[in-house]
Amino acid sequence: MSAWASSPTESKRATVRRRNAALFTFGLLGTGVGAPALAQGTDAHARDTGVVVTRDVMVPMRDGIRLATDVYRPRADGGAATEKLPTILIRTPYDKGFDPYALGPSWGGHGYAVVVQDTRGRYKSEGVWHWLTDDGPDGFDTVDWISRQPWSNGDVGMWGISYLGGTAHALAMAGDPHLKTVIPIDAVSDMGYHGLRNGGAFELRFFNWIFSYGLDGSREALDSTNRRAFGSLSSERRVFLRQLPLRRGTTPLQLAPEYEEWLVQAMAHGANDDFWAQNDIIDHADRYKDIPVYLIGGWYDSWAGSTAANFVALSRRLKSPVYLIMGPWIHGSQDRSAHGQVSFGPDAAMSQLLPWWQEWFDHFLKGKDNSVGKAAPFSSRVRIFVMGTGDHTKDAQGRMAHGGRWRDEREWPLARTRYTSYYLQPGGGLALQPPAAERSETSFVFDPHDPVPTIGGNISSGDGILLQGGWDQRGGDAVWNWPRPVPLSARADVVVFQTPPLETDVEVTGPITVKLWASSNRRDTDFTAKLIDVHPPSPDYPQGFDLNLEDGIIRARFRDSLARERLMQPGTVYEFTIQLYPTANVFRKGHRIRVDISSSNFPRFDVNPNTGEPLNNNHGVLVATNTIYHDRAHPSHVVLPIIPALDR
Repeated sequence: MSAWASSPTESKRATVRRRNAALFTFGLLGTGVGAPALAQGTDAHARDTGVVVTRDVMVPMRDGIRLATDVYRPRADGGAATEKLPTILIRTPYDKGFDPYALGPSWGGHGYAVVVQDTRGRYKSEGVWHWLTDDGPDGFDTVDWISRQPWSNGDVGMWGISYLGGTAHALAMAGDPHLKTVIPIDAVSDMGYHGLRNGGAFELRFFNWIFSYGLDGSREALDSTNRRAFGSLSSERRVFLRQLPLRRGTTPLQLAPEYEEWLVQAMAHGANDDFWAQNDIIDHADRYKDIPVYLIGGWYDSWAGSTAANFVALSRRLKSPVYLIMGPWIHGSQDRSAHGQVSFGPDAAMSQLLPWWQEWFDHFLKGKDNSVGKAAPFSSRVRIFVMGTGDHTKDAQGRMAHGGRWRDEREWPLARTRYTSYYLQPGGGLALQPPAAERSETSFVFDPHDPVPTIGGNISSGDGILLQGGWDQRGGDAVWNWPRPVPLSARADVVVFQTPPLETDVEVTGPITVKLWASSNRRDTDFTAKLIDVHPPSPDYPQGFDLNLEDGIIRARFRDSLARERLMQPGTVYEFTIQLYPTANVFRKGHRIRVDISSSNFPRFDVNPNTGEPLNNNHGVLVATNTIYHDRAHPSHVVLPIIPALDR
């Protein structure tokens, strides 16, 4: 167990922090009264930890816009300490007064200046919000301001989860000379590849983000009448999801024009081009400053594909150390060991979060000779949690004990990987042998009015519409659009391919690709794939447990290139590539490896109307008959990264 693994006290504190975060984000902050209450609590913590806080410093940007900023510094007799300090910068769209981890007081009490800033157009900052495109220049100007303060020694590190992590990437790509290291956690990046657009489809969690988080902190929400309208809009977002496409001026979202404009454009812009260039690390790692980078992600996180891909890109480009840790976590929940209906064991959690992150900053901002590069979780450049080695019984909290263990690695993907094709077979089999049939196909009807429901997965900002993490792929009360206790595999529009029960354990660790030969009677449609660990029936789970691992999608018009559209000819067979997020999982002896193929996964992804009209501008919906081919000429298959047993 690492020095930052769970302890009962820390675990209890972490639970309180998470509950407070959820309550304040969707409750008090939306009313405009939560931030002051949180700020008062943070100020009390600051006094207790010997920190002086200067609030609401308006820092000027190059265009004259001023951004609201709080500064935490160690206390000395009579006021703030006068020594020059390294700075940890945190830039947030979620209100700088909202600090559930108490980062300002905690790190300020450990010899850092901590600068927390509302991003442009959010809460107390001036200007108009744009999705991350201002955060490189604004971060650059903020760091320039920090470097000129009498309390600064000129060295700055950045920390951030999710959007906050995206601002760290943005600054690193802006090349600020004072930036010395970054810790991006589940961070926004590579949006044209995955996380926001995914195989050309739109991730509807960002519809949810705009309708909830986005509107909460908007400049328009300062008006009480607007706040009431936004509250009504948010409470009815499931209804609005069913009424897509979203058109300008047709919902109360028009009261916040910059948010409406971005969402309409983002939903309409499927091509991976300059529209998504901000934070595109995969294609532009050369723009990233050569500094130490600690990438933190989770197998069930919404940005898992980006986190792993960024490690590959930055490791090739940077001379400075780049570290990667991937746990079994959902978004922003590294201090938890259970995600969805599944528990991964107490060692999966990193409950003492602040000391963990601070260890990195102490090494690279203060030059301390500590555990970085020497001891877990920093003993190797790559550290992964391999899921699946539990006993798969139901624990005291009613979760399936999937278990797992940490393992240090030298690289990612693992050099010893054996990429192995499992072929889709006539009759629903999945086997190592290519199909022998001269002609074999499976057709299904895809009705956009009845899409396949999303049950768990790589989700964030899904509150109220999406479940996160590992779930048995069957309906229930928790699934608003599939409340019946019926497995998804029973749907006529889900085509199941699975192996016989495994004769030995099989570890799958790495990126996953599905190669599919398919056709449609429409000019455009979607194809989806989902990798599932099928647990056999047991006393605790008499029907078994179909555990989702990863999923993916390809919008047919983007089958040749994510950068350009090309509609299909109905009835023509095309080759499709579906990229699933990476994972690390042991399929135990007696389990089955399963791949589900369909044409929808809602509301994880927007539903294709099958009309071939411009994205987010369709005026009709067509039912499609889609066909999967699995024969000698069309050997559809999934490529799994198998880790040999002797090398685990």
